[in-house]
Amino acid sequence: MTTDTHSTSTTRLRHDPLVRGLGWASALLGVPQVAAPAAFARALGVGDSPRHRVATTAVGVRELAAATGLLGRPRPVWLWSRVGGDLIDLAALTRALKNHDGRGVGRTVAATAAVTAITATDVYAAVTRTHRSAPVELTATTTVNESPDEVHSLWSDLERLPDFMAHLDEVRVTGPRTSHWRASAPFGKTVEWDAEITQDVPGQLIAWRSVDGADVDNSGEVRFEPAPGDRGTEIRVTLRYDLPGGPLGKAAARYFGEEPHQQLDDDLRRFKQIAETGEVVRSEGAPGGKRARGEFPQHPARPLTEGELKEALA
Repeated sequence: MTTDTHSTSTTRLRHDPLVRGLGWASALLGVPQVAAPAAFARALGVGDSPRHRVATTAVGVRELAAATGLLGRPRPVWLWSRVGGDLIDLAALTRALKNHDGRGVGRTVAATAAVTAITATDVYAAVTRTHRSAPVELTATTTVNESPDEVHSLWSDLERLPDFMAHLDEVRVTGPRTSHWRASAPFGKTVEWDAEITQDVPGQLIAWRSVDGADVDNSGEVRFEPAPGDRGTEIRVTLRYDLPGGPLGKAAARYFGEEPHQQLDDDLRRFKQIAETGEVVRSEGAPGGKRARGEFPQHPARPLTEGELKEALA
């Protein structure tokens, strides 16, 4: 079974345009670095001393090895090797800029910018072509100034979840206990799955899990408990899912601004606003639209009207 899986993965990657493009890019970069290391180093503006020539040759050999792997028997490990090499190259170029004598510094800056762009591409390719996953469990808590029954009722309206969950694009109810979910994922990807309600206790608990065939296996529960001192409802959320790409994918997603713990905290903050005010409040300076880091296009913040002020004072 393992051999068949590896064979299928290799065949799929061999016909992947991005993987083949990165393989040819490695080849085109590796050949001149091995054949003419001094000229290549000068082209980068870092000089052609013996130390620079040796480093350039080593990078060229690494690129040719990656090209052989990606164009021959492509595996995710070759994509991750490119990511590791990119990080080494960025560190070397950054050190070169720090110690630069000023001659050819423009070329070094351009090379650093190009390697930065290549690194982003390599990270995207490695994460999205790696099928191992890392189990993640997230927890968050907030207090809402409404009764448990009212808060439970609001959360039970699944099709309203995208109103406050930044990465949810759509939730469509498909049956008494089933629904279809579509969400935004790191690096501009979209994932979909069908889910079923496993527990639903009015005013106390909602629990769900994805069914077979989900792009991302996940489950979760929301508990609603009376807050101390009759101050509304404590909401305790637990989410569990398998993050595609394994631990390296998790680290890469965090690096590119997709921190899941912060996402959940922000989602609960928006839910609290909806439960207590009926909408997510934002200021004039906040961006609009789901793609602007999850802020939603409600009306700008404004002073209370006379009627709202009287109601608040009452």
